[in-house]
Amino acid sequence: MNKGLVALAFGGLAIGMTEFTMMGILPDIARDINIDIPTASNLIGLYALGVVVGAPTLVAFSSTYPPKRVLFVLMLLFFLFNGLFTLAPTHWSLFFARFAAGLPHGAFFGIGSVVAARLAGPGKEAQGISVMFTGMTIANLAGVPFGTYIGHHYSWQLTYGAISLLGLVTCLAIYFWMPQLPVNKDSNIKQQMSYFKRWDAWLMVAVIAIGTGGLFAWISYISKLVTSVSGLAPESVSTIMVLIGVGMFFGNIIGGKLADTISPSKAAIISFSSMALCLTVLFFTAHITALAYPMAFITGMIAFTIGSPLQMMLINNAKGAETFAAAGGQASFNIGNSLGAYFGAIPIAYGFTYTYPPLIGVVMASTGAILAFVFLKKVEKKGTKVIDSAPHTYLKKVG
Repeated sequence: MNKGLVALAFGGLAIGMTEFTMMGILPDIARDINIDIPTASNLIGLYALGVVVGAPTLVAFSSTYPPKRVLFVLMLLFFLFNGLFTLAPTHWSLFFARFAAGLPHGAFFGIGSVVAARLAGPGKEAQGISVMFTGMTIANLAGVPFGTYIGHHYSWQLTYGAISLLGLVTCLAIYFWMPQLPVNKDSNIKQQMSYFKRWDAWLMVAVIAIGTGGLFAWISYISKLVTSVSGLAPESVSTIMVLIGVGMFFGNIIGGKLADTISPSKAAIISFSSMALCLTVLFFTAHITALAYPMAFITGMIAFTIGSPLQMMLINNAKGAETFAAAGGQASFNIGNSLGAYFGAIPIAYGFTYTYPPLIGVVMASTGAILAFVFLKKVEKKGTKVIDSAPHTYLKKVG
């Protein structure tokens, strides 16, 4: 395997751990800084806000620099800001550090997606991107459960200290393994920004932000769901996170293959629809203790088939602004993170059980499927066509 892709996977591992470990240890942090769960969930939303702010800003200001140098600096910022989060003395400084830790996220995945597609070669772009996202799935398979265990039994600061160091390891991997790729001299900030003058760009924002909110409405409160509803012991949360990670690992591979086999848009419709169906089943079966484990695996698998198709939809539809579009997609994904956590908290605040956040997820994932279908049909109606047999080919005018 190309070592550059492995370096990107290390970045995915580090970012996946800093993002998803929060869901498993949220009660521990809330207890440690003496705030309630809905208030502590702001740590999820603030990270997402950091991604939204950082993705377009950092991509725009780094467009004239070689990708390798930019990726290195982004992971250096990741190392510093997560270290700050670990050492923050008050809950207000903790909130600020969490916001800052999200700043490099979107830019790294945006630039990394384009780099991964270039390294993978024609016809295998989505699978190349899925290699990068494999790091994130490994985070959920091993890193997040381990971090959750450390957070439960020792200290959440130890968990995020290790995550910060992993960012430094990624810097070294990028420095030694990432090949030097030339700067795209045909691209500039004005050209990149012009992408968001188009209606289909904003439709993609809606597809991602609303559709992926279904995942976060469920996983943001997974710890409370399996303990207070499914009846599992708190020690079982780590096992649940492992099963989710295993599911995400396989789902990521399936999603990449599916996007390279059929059109990315159709793959996204299938993924969102399946997610809505799975969350519906979860709503009605969450109280059955024996089903908690298989449903964690299945839901994680289905939810993570969406990553590569969405990234390819963005890249294929943004010729000349691929990096900016891919970074904007990560910002949209984290808007979904924030929206899912926020809307998932509403039924809890009104006294409903933790089975209701997944029901919110059903609505959001279903809406994502509908919007992806609208995107596909509107693109065709406008005289553009997604090349099903060659997803690496950018959207071309027909007729």
